Amino acid sequence: MENQINDEAGQMNTDNVVNDDQNFAENGLPMDNAGEVIGEVEVTDPAEAHKTEVAELKDKYLRLYADFENFRRRTAKEKLEMLSVASADVIKAVLPIVDDFERAKVSFDSSTEIEALKEGVDLIYTKLYKALEAKGLKPMQSKGEVFDAELHESIAQFPAPSDDLKGKVIDEIEKGYFLNEKVIRYAKVIVGA
Repeated sequence: MENQINDEAGQMNTDNVVNDDQNFAENGLPMDNAGEVIGEVEVTDPAEAHKTEVAELKDKYLRLYADFENFRRRTAKEKLEMLSVASADVIKAVLPIVDDFERAKVSFDSSTEIEALKEGVDLIYTKLYKALEAKGLKPMQSKGEVFDAELHESIAQFPAPSDDLKGKVIDEIEKGYFLNEKVIRYAKVIVGA
């Protein structure tokens, strides 16, 4: 009985096994179990293939160029909007000071006390200065500093009163200002020679 089982086990059922040679069609393309050709490859002219590739690359380039142009226009528009919003923000900060100046003009006509008027103008100046400081404005300290062409604009040179003032700012004609650490107005100075 053992021999009978071994003989049956030794015999393999080869009805479902397909020869490897039968998996390929005559043109070398793979076939599925139903005998259909899988993934038929289209044979094309190399010149046509290059033309198609050039057309695809040209289309891709045109799309990228259009995307870049749209990006450039959008960022330019956003930059203009940001500037207008920033300007509006500064104007809103200055409007209460304009109102104070209008009230001061009215009181110039009706008041005779000069000290009170001076004090009012000083208060308005301080309010304006603090509003501008809050927006990032900072005055430049130039007098007594070494002349720096990145910060100062020399309008004259005078003999220095002492040797330690040579090459330094003797006097400041017009004050310079920084806006968020960037020079927005150079100081006009007189330099000691």
